[in-house]
Amino acid sequence: MNEKIVVGLDIGTTKVCAVVATTDDLNRVNILGVGVAPSDGLNRGVVVNIDKTVVAVQEAVSEAERMAGVDVHNVIVGIAGDHVQSFQSRGVVTISHQDGVIQDSDVQRLLEDTTHVAMPADREILHVIPQEFIVDGQDGVVDPVGMNGVRLEANVHIITGLVSAAKNIYRCIEKAGYHVADIVLEPLGSSFAVLYHDEKEVGVALIDIGGGTTDIAVFEDNTIRHTAVVAVAGNKVTDDIRKGLGVMRDQAEQLKCGFGVAMTGLVSDEEITIPGLGGRSEKRIGSSTLAQIIRPRLEEILEIAAIEIKRSGYARHLSAGVVLTGGGSLIPGTDELAAEILGLEARIGRPMGLSGGLVEEVSDPKFATGVGLVLYGLRPEMIGGTPFRTDMAELGEGHTNGDKLVKNIASRMKTWFDEL
Repeated sequence: MNEKIVVGLDIGTTKVCAVVATTDDLNRVNILGVGVAPSDGLNRGVVVNIDKTVVAVQEAVSEAERMAGVDVHNVIVGIAGDHVQSFQSRGVVTISHQDGVIQDSDVQRLLEDTTHVAMPADREILHVIPQEFIVDGQDGVVDPVGMNGVRLEANVHIITGLVSAAKNIYRCIEKAGYHVADIVLEPLGSSFAVLYHDEKEVGVALIDIGGGTTDIAVFEDNTIRHTAVVAVAGNKVTDDIRKGLGVMRDQAEQLKCGFGVAMTGLVSDEEITIPGLGGRSEKRIGSSTLAQIIRPRLEEILEIAAIEIKRSGYARHLSAGVVLTGGGSLIPGTDELAAEILGLEARIGRPMGLSGGLVEEVSDPKFATGVGLVLYGLRPEMIGGTPFRTDMAELGEGHTNGDKLVKNIASRMKTWFDEL
Protein backbone atom coordinates (compact mmCIF):
# COMPACT_ATOMS: atom_id res chain seq x y z
CA MET A 1 0.00 0.00 0.00
CA ASN A 2 1.46 3.35 -1.05
CA GLU A 3 -0.60 5.51 1.31
CA LYS A 4 0.89 6.47 4.63
CA ILE A 5 -0.76 4.59 7.49
CA VAL A 6 -0.12 5.79 11.02
CA VAL A 7 -1.07 4.11 14.30
CA GLY A 8 -1.45 6.10 17.53
CA LEU A 9 -1.37 4.20 20.80
CA ASP A 10 -2.65 5.87 23.96
CA ILE A 11 -1.58 3.69 26.91
CA GLY A 12 -3.75 5.01 29.72
CA THR A 13 -4.33 4.00 33.32
CA THR A 14 -7.86 2.73 32.63
CA LYS A 15 -7.76 1.88 28.91
CA VAL A 16 -5.38 1.29 26.01
CA CYS A 17 -6.66 2.88 22.82
CA ALA A 18 -5.25 2.29 19.32
CA VAL A 19 -6.25 4.47 16.35
CA VAL A 20 -5.28 3.66 12.74
CA ALA A 21 -5.44 6.55 10.25
CA THR A 22 -4.27 7.54 6.79
CA THR A 23 -4.40 10.57 4.48
CA ASP A 24 -6.02 10.65 1.04
CA ASP A 25 -4.85 12.51 -2.10
CA LEU A 26 -6.29 15.79 -0.78
CA ASN A 27 -4.36 15.39 2.50
CA ARG A 28 -7.57 14.76 4.47
CA VAL A 29 -7.33 12.44 7.48
CA ASN A 30 -9.41 9.25 7.44
CA ILE A 31 -9.79 7.03 10.52
CA LEU A 32 -9.56 3.37 9.40
CA GLY A 33 -9.77 1.52 12.70
CA VAL A 34 -10.15 1.96 16.46
CA GLY A 35 -9.39 -0.55 19.20
CA VAL A 36 -9.97 -0.19 22.93
CA ALA A 37 -8.93 -2.61 25.68
CA PRO A 38 -9.25 -2.23 29.46
CA SER A 39 -5.86 -1.60 31.07
CA ASP A 40 -4.83 -2.40 34.62
CA GLY A 41 -1.06 -2.59 34.15
CA LEU A 42 -0.53 1.12 34.87
CA ASN A 43 -0.73 3.28 37.93
CA ARG A 44 -0.99 7.09 37.58
CA GLY A 45 0.19 6.91 33.97
CA VAL A 46 3.29 4.78 34.66
CA VAL A 47 3.68 1.09 33.76
CA VAL A 48 3.67 -1.08 36.90
CA ASN A 49 2.89 -4.47 35.33
CA ILE A 50 4.52 -5.18 31.98
CA ASP A 51 2.66 -8.44 31.17
CA LYS A 52 -0.82 -6.96 31.76
CA THR A 53 0.08 -3.90 29.67
CA VAL A 54 1.42 -6.10 26.83
CA VAL A 55 -1.86 -8.06 26.72
CA ALA A 56 -3.92 -4.83 26.66
CA VAL A 57 -1.73 -3.35 23.88
CA GLN A 58 -2.06 -6.52 21.75
CA GLU A 59 -5.82 -6.59 22.29
CA ALA A 60 -6.34 -2.91 21.34
CA VAL A 61 -4.02 -2.98 18.31
CA SER A 62 -5.39 -6.26 16.91
CA GLU A 63 -8.97 -4.90 17.22
CA ALA A 64 -7.91 -1.77 15.29
CA GLU A 65 -6.07 -3.97 12.73
CA ARG A 66 -9.18 -6.08 12.13
CA MET A 67 -11.32 -3.00 11.64
CA ALA A 68 -8.83 -1.33 9.30
CA GLY A 69 -7.80 -4.50 7.43
CA VAL A 70 -4.09 -3.66 7.71
CA ASP A 71 -1.06 -5.16 9.48
CA VAL A 72 0.45 -2.85 12.07
CA HIS A 73 4.22 -2.79 12.62
CA ASN A 74 5.05 0.71 13.90
CA VAL A 75 3.17 2.74 16.50
CA ILE A 76 3.40 6.29 17.85
CA VAL A 77 2.94 6.00 21.59
CA GLY A 78 1.92 8.58 24.21
CA ILE A 79 3.70 9.07 27.53
CA ALA A 80 2.28 10.69 30.69
CA GLY A 81 2.74 10.34 34.45
CA ASP A 82 3.62 12.84 37.16
CA HIS A 83 7.33 12.30 36.48
CA VAL A 84 7.00 14.53 33.38
CA GLN A 85 8.57 17.95 33.94
CA SER A 86 9.17 20.93 31.69
CA PHE A 87 11.40 24.00 31.79
CA GLN A 88 12.62 26.82 29.53
CA SER A 89 16.11 26.85 28.07
CA ARG A 90 18.12 29.08 25.77
CA GLY A 91 20.83 28.36 23.23
CA VAL A 92 23.05 30.31 20.85
CA VAL A 93 25.15 29.38 17.78
CA THR A 94 27.09 31.37 15.19
CA ILE A 95 26.50 31.09 11.46
CA SER A 96 29.77 30.38 9.69
CA HIS A 97 28.62 29.94 6.06
CA GLN A 98 30.25 32.36 3.65
CA ASP A 99 26.93 33.75 2.41
CA GLY A 100 25.62 34.03 6.02
CA VAL A 101 22.27 32.40 5.18
CA ILE A 102 20.73 30.37 8.00
CA GLN A 103 20.03 26.76 7.00
CA ASP A 104 18.06 23.87 8.48
CA SER A 105 21.28 22.34 9.79
CA ASP A 106 21.99 25.52 11.81
CA VAL A 107 18.55 25.40 13.44
CA GLN A 108 19.09 21.73 14.26
CA ARG A 109 22.52 22.56 15.75
CA LEU A 110 20.98 25.34 17.82
CA LEU A 111 18.20 23.10 19.16
CA GLU A 112 20.81 20.53 20.04
CA ASP A 113 22.78 23.23 21.88
CA THR A 114 19.72 24.09 24.02
CA THR A 115 19.59 20.46 25.24
CA HIS A 116 23.03 20.70 26.86
CA VAL A 117 21.61 21.44 30.28
CA ALA A 118 22.54 19.85 33.59
CA MET A 119 20.03 17.06 34.10
CA PRO A 120 19.87 14.07 36.46
CA ALA A 121 21.04 10.81 34.89
CA ASP A 122 17.60 9.23 35.33
CA ARG A 123 15.83 11.79 33.10
CA GLU A 124 15.51 11.90 29.31
CA ILE A 125 14.51 14.76 27.02
CA LEU A 126 11.23 13.92 25.26
CA HIS A 127 10.63 17.11 23.27
CA VAL A 128 12.39 20.36 22.46
CA ILE A 129 9.82 22.92 21.31
CA PRO A 130 11.08 26.27 19.97
CA GLN A 131 9.29 29.29 21.50
CA GLU A 132 10.99 31.95 19.39
CA PHE A 133 14.21 32.54 17.47
CA ILE A 134 16.44 35.61 17.73
CA VAL A 135 18.62 36.56 14.75
CA ASP A 136 21.36 39.13 15.48
CA GLY A 137 19.36 40.51 18.42
CA GLN A 138 16.10 40.73 16.42
CA ASP A 139 13.53 38.75 18.39
CA GLY A 140 10.09 37.42 17.44
CA VAL A 141 11.38 35.32 14.51
CA VAL A 142 9.19 32.25 13.94
CA ASP A 143 11.25 30.51 11.24
CA PRO A 144 14.82 31.77 10.69
CA VAL A 145 15.68 29.46 7.75
CA GLY A 146 16.68 31.52 4.71
CA MET A 147 17.42 34.68 6.70
CA ASN A 148 20.86 36.31 6.82
CA GLY A 149 22.60 36.52 10.17
CA VAL A 150 25.74 35.91 12.20
CA ARG A 151 24.31 34.99 15.59
CA LEU A 152 21.27 32.74 16.03
CA GLU A 153 19.59 32.28 19.43
CA ALA A 154 16.47 30.44 20.55
CA ASN A 155 14.23 30.16 23.57
CA VAL A 156 12.91 26.63 23.83
CA HIS A 157 10.52 24.63 26.00
CA ILE A 158 12.12 21.34 27.06
CA ILE A 159 9.94 18.45 28.25
CA THR A 160 11.66 15.65 30.17
CA GLY A 161 10.53 12.33 31.62
CA LEU A 162 12.04 9.47 33.60
CA VAL A 163 14.22 7.17 31.48
CA SER A 164 12.81 4.13 33.29
CA ALA A 165 9.20 5.15 32.48
CA ALA A 166 10.04 5.57 28.79
CA LYS A 167 12.01 2.30 28.74
CA ASN A 168 9.09 0.41 30.29
CA ILE A 169 6.70 1.73 27.66
CA TYR A 170 9.25 0.69 25.01
CA ARG A 171 9.55 -2.76 26.53
CA CYS A 172 5.77 -3.24 26.52
CA ILE A 173 5.43 -2.24 22.86
CA GLU A 174 8.40 -4.37 21.73
CA LYS A 175 7.12 -7.33 23.76
CA ALA A 176 3.70 -6.95 22.16
CA GLY A 177 5.44 -7.37 18.78
CA TYR A 178 5.45 -3.77 17.49
CA HIS A 179 8.09 -1.10 16.96
CA VAL A 180 7.97 2.39 18.51
CA ALA A 181 8.16 4.98 15.74
CA ASP A 182 8.02 7.91 18.17
CA ILE A 183 7.11 8.76 21.76
CA VAL A 184 4.97 11.87 22.34
CA LEU A 185 3.81 13.66 25.48
CA GLU A 186 0.08 12.94 25.84
CA PRO A 187 -1.21 16.51 26.47
CA LEU A 188 0.69 17.54 23.35
CA GLY A 189 -1.04 14.74 21.42
CA SER A 190 -4.50 15.71 22.74
CA SER A 191 -3.92 19.35 21.77
CA PHE A 192 -3.57 18.44 18.06
CA ALA A 193 -7.01 16.81 18.12
CA VAL A 194 -9.17 19.18 20.19
CA LEU A 195 -7.79 22.74 19.91
CA TYR A 196 -8.61 25.20 17.12
CA HIS A 197 -5.78 27.15 15.51
CA ASP A 198 -7.17 30.53 16.62
CA GLU A 199 -7.51 29.30 20.24
CA LYS A 200 -3.81 28.44 20.29
CA GLU A 201 -3.02 31.89 18.94
CA VAL A 202 -4.95 33.99 21.49
CA GLY A 203 -4.14 31.73 24.46
CA VAL A 204 -5.80 28.58 25.75
CA ALA A 205 -5.25 25.96 28.45
CA LEU A 206 -5.96 22.30 27.72
CA ILE A 207 -6.94 20.11 30.70
CA ASP A 208 -7.07 16.41 29.81
CA ILE A 209 -8.71 14.52 32.70
CA GLY A 210 -7.88 10.84 32.25
CA GLY A 211 -8.16 7.89 34.59
CA GLY A 212 -4.81 8.11 36.38
CA THR A 213 -3.42 11.51 35.37
CA THR A 214 -4.66 14.98 34.52
CA ASP A 215 -2.53 16.51 31.74
CA ILE A 216 -2.25 20.27 31.35
CA ALA A 217 -0.88 22.25 28.39
CA VAL A 218 -0.89 26.04 27.97
CA PHE A 219 -0.69 27.61 24.49
CA GLU A 220 -0.18 31.16 23.27
CA ASP A 221 0.97 32.56 19.90
CA ASN A 222 0.54 29.08 18.35
CA THR A 223 3.23 27.64 20.63
CA ILE A 224 3.06 25.45 23.70
CA ARG A 225 4.25 27.49 26.68
CA HIS A 226 3.84 25.15 29.65
CA THR A 227 3.12 21.47 30.27
CA ALA A 228 2.40 19.52 33.44
CA VAL A 229 1.04 16.12 34.44
CA VAL A 230 -0.78 15.72 37.76
CA ALA A 231 -1.53 12.36 39.41
CA VAL A 232 -5.09 13.18 40.50
CA ALA A 233 -7.79 12.24 37.99
CA GLY A 234 -10.94 10.22 37.26
CA ASN A 235 -9.89 7.16 39.28
CA LYS A 236 -9.89 9.26 42.45
CA VAL A 237 -13.54 10.19 41.77
CA THR A 238 -14.37 6.47 41.44
CA ASP A 239 -12.48 5.72 44.70
CA ASP A 240 -14.45 8.42 46.52
CA ILE A 241 -17.75 6.89 45.33
CA ARG A 242 -16.52 3.42 46.31
CA LYS A 243 -15.61 4.50 49.83
CA GLY A 244 -18.50 6.92 50.30
CA LEU A 245 -21.22 4.48 49.31
CA GLY A 246 -19.49 1.22 50.30
CA VAL A 247 -19.73 -0.42 46.86
CA MET A 248 -17.42 -2.44 44.59
CA ARG A 249 -15.05 -0.54 42.30
CA ASP A 250 -16.89 -1.65 39.11
CA GLN A 251 -20.22 -0.52 40.57
CA ALA A 252 -18.68 2.84 41.54
CA GLU A 253 -17.44 3.29 37.94
CA GLN A 254 -20.93 2.46 36.59
CA LEU A 255 -22.56 4.92 39.00
CA LYS A 256 -20.08 7.65 37.97
CA CYS A 257 -20.64 7.07 34.24
CA GLY A 258 -24.40 6.45 34.42
CA PHE A 259 -25.66 8.92 37.03
CA GLY A 260 -22.75 11.20 38.00
CA VAL A 261 -23.01 14.97 37.62
CA ALA A 262 -20.48 17.64 38.59
CA MET A 263 -22.92 20.38 39.64
CA THR A 264 -25.53 19.71 42.32
CA GLY A 265 -27.87 22.09 40.46
CA LEU A 266 -28.08 19.65 37.53
CA VAL A 267 -29.42 16.80 39.67
CA SER A 268 -32.78 15.23 38.89
CA ASP A 269 -34.34 13.79 42.04
CA GLU A 270 -34.24 10.17 40.93
CA GLU A 271 -33.37 7.28 43.19
CA ILE A 272 -30.44 5.02 42.34
CA THR A 273 -30.48 1.38 43.43
CA ILE A 274 -27.16 -0.05 44.61
CA PRO A 275 -26.81 -3.85 44.89
CA GLY A 276 -25.94 -5.02 48.42
CA LEU A 277 -22.58 -6.61 49.23
CA GLY A 278 -22.22 -10.21 50.48
CA GLY A 279 -25.91 -11.11 50.15
CA ARG A 280 -27.17 -7.98 51.93
CA SER A 281 -30.30 -6.25 50.67
CA GLU A 282 -29.90 -3.50 48.06
CA LYS A 283 -29.60 0.17 49.04
CA ARG A 284 -31.25 3.23 47.54
CA ILE A 285 -29.64 6.65 47.36
CA GLY A 286 -30.69 9.96 45.82
CA SER A 287 -28.67 11.19 42.84
CA SER A 288 -27.90 14.40 44.78
CA THR A 289 -25.86 12.29 47.27
CA LEU A 290 -23.74 11.02 44.36
CA ALA A 291 -23.23 14.58 43.08
CA GLN A 292 -22.07 15.67 46.56
CA ILE A 293 -19.36 12.97 46.47
CA ILE A 294 -18.21 13.73 42.90
CA ARG A 295 -18.07 17.52 43.04
CA PRO A 296 -15.36 18.03 45.75
CA ARG A 297 -12.90 15.74 43.93
CA LEU A 298 -13.50 17.39 40.56
CA GLU A 299 -13.04 20.76 42.27
CA GLU A 300 -9.69 19.56 43.62
CA ILE A 301 -8.55 18.39 40.15
CA LEU A 302 -9.51 21.75 38.61
CA GLU A 303 -7.89 23.72 41.45
CA ILE A 304 -4.59 21.85 40.94
CA ALA A 305 -4.90 22.62 37.20
CA ALA A 306 -5.47 26.30 38.09
CA ILE A 307 -2.26 26.30 40.19
CA GLU A 308 -0.31 24.85 37.23
CA ILE A 309 -1.79 27.44 34.86
CA LYS A 310 -0.78 30.20 37.30
CA ARG A 311 2.74 28.71 37.56
CA SER A 312 3.10 28.94 33.79
CA GLY A 313 2.78 32.74 34.04
CA TYR A 314 0.17 32.78 31.27
CA ALA A 315 -3.01 32.78 33.43
CA ARG A 316 -3.93 36.31 32.25
CA HIS A 317 -3.22 35.56 28.61
CA LEU A 318 -5.89 32.87 28.13
CA SER A 319 -8.46 34.76 26.06
CA ALA A 320 -9.90 31.48 24.73
CA GLY A 321 -10.29 30.07 28.26
CA VAL A 322 -9.90 26.36 28.90
CA VAL A 323 -10.73 23.23 26.92
CA LEU A 324 -11.51 20.07 28.89
CA THR A 325 -11.05 16.67 27.32
CA GLY A 326 -10.37 13.05 28.29
CA GLY A 327 -12.80 10.55 29.81
CA GLY A 328 -13.06 12.51 33.08
CA SER A 329 -14.62 15.49 31.26
CA LEU A 330 -17.62 13.35 30.27
CA ILE A 331 -19.30 13.86 33.68
CA PRO A 332 -22.12 16.33 32.88
CA GLY A 333 -21.48 19.82 34.23
CA THR A 334 -17.67 19.52 34.34
CA ASP A 335 -17.30 22.46 31.93
CA GLU A 336 -19.60 24.68 34.09
CA LEU A 337 -17.66 23.72 37.21
CA ALA A 338 -14.36 24.55 35.46
CA ALA A 339 -15.69 27.95 34.37
CA GLU A 340 -16.72 28.66 37.98
CA ILE A 341 -13.40 27.57 39.55
CA LEU A 342 -10.97 28.91 36.96
CA GLY A 343 -12.94 32.07 36.17
CA LEU A 344 -12.47 31.40 32.45
CA GLU A 345 -14.70 30.25 29.61
CA ALA A 346 -14.71 26.46 29.34
CA ARG A 347 -15.79 23.98 26.69
CA ILE A 348 -15.54 20.21 26.23
CA GLY A 349 -13.01 19.31 23.50
CA ARG A 350 -13.87 16.52 21.06
CA PRO A 351 -11.47 15.26 18.36
CA MET A 352 -11.82 17.19 15.10
CA GLY A 353 -9.96 17.73 11.83
CA LEU A 354 -11.05 14.32 10.53
CA SER A 355 -12.86 13.95 7.23
CA GLY A 356 -13.70 10.28 6.69
CA GLY A 357 -13.86 6.76 8.04
CA LEU A 358 -14.84 6.17 11.65
CA VAL A 359 -15.31 9.85 12.52
CA GLU A 360 -18.44 9.22 14.64
CA GLU A 361 -16.72 6.48 16.64
CA VAL A 362 -13.79 8.65 17.71
CA SER A 363 -15.59 11.99 18.27
CA ASP A 364 -15.55 11.41 22.01
CA PRO A 365 -13.21 13.22 24.48
CA LYS A 366 -11.75 9.90 25.68
CA PHE A 367 -10.22 9.34 22.20
CA ALA A 368 -8.55 12.80 22.14
CA THR A 369 -5.02 11.50 22.79
CA GLY A 370 -5.26 8.54 20.36
CA VAL A 371 -6.55 10.76 17.53
CA GLY A 372 -3.99 13.48 18.39
CA LEU A 373 -1.12 10.98 18.11
CA VAL A 374 -2.13 9.96 14.57
CA LEU A 375 -2.60 13.60 13.52
CA TYR A 376 0.91 14.28 14.83
CA GLY A 377 2.24 11.20 12.97
CA LEU A 378 0.78 12.43 9.69
CA ARG A 379 2.06 16.00 10.22
CA PRO A 380 5.07 16.01 12.61
CA GLU A 381 5.82 19.66 11.92
CA MET A 382 2.69 20.56 13.99
CA ILE A 383 4.81 20.65 17.16
CA GLY A 384 6.13 24.01 15.99
CA GLY A 385 9.33 24.93 14.18
CA THR A 386 11.61 22.10 13.21
CA PRO A 387 10.58 18.67 14.45
CA PHE A 388 13.35 17.68 16.85
CA ARG A 389 13.30 14.37 18.66
CA THR A 390 15.89 12.61 20.76
CA ASP A 391 17.15 9.43 19.20
CA MET A 392 14.91 7.12 21.17
CA ALA A 393 16.44 4.00 19.61
CA GLU A 394 19.28 4.40 22.08
CA LEU A 395 16.77 4.39 24.89
CA GLY A 396 15.34 1.02 23.91
CA GLU A 397 18.75 -0.63 23.85
CA GLY A 398 19.99 1.02 27.04
CA HIS A 399 22.94 3.38 27.28
CA THR A 400 25.91 1.02 27.11
CA ASN A 401 28.43 3.62 28.24
CA GLY A 402 26.26 4.50 31.22
CA ASP A 403 25.92 0.82 32.11
CA LYS A 404 29.71 0.38 31.98
CA LEU A 405 30.18 3.44 34.17
CA VAL A 406 27.73 2.09 36.77
CA LYS A 407 29.55 -1.29 36.78
CA ASN A 408 32.93 0.43 37.24
CA ILE A 409 31.64 2.52 40.17
CA ALA A 410 30.01 -0.54 41.75
CA SER A 411 33.19 -2.64 41.49
CA ARG A 412 35.26 0.24 42.91
CA MET A 413 32.91 0.54 45.89
CA LYS A 414 33.11 -3.23 46.49
CA THR A 415 36.90 -2.98 46.78
CA TRP A 416 36.53 -0.12 49.29
CA PHE A 417 34.31 -2.30 51.48
CA ASP A 418 36.71 -5.25 51.14
CA GLU A 419 39.56 -3.03 52.32
CA LEU A 420 37.55 -2.02 55.41
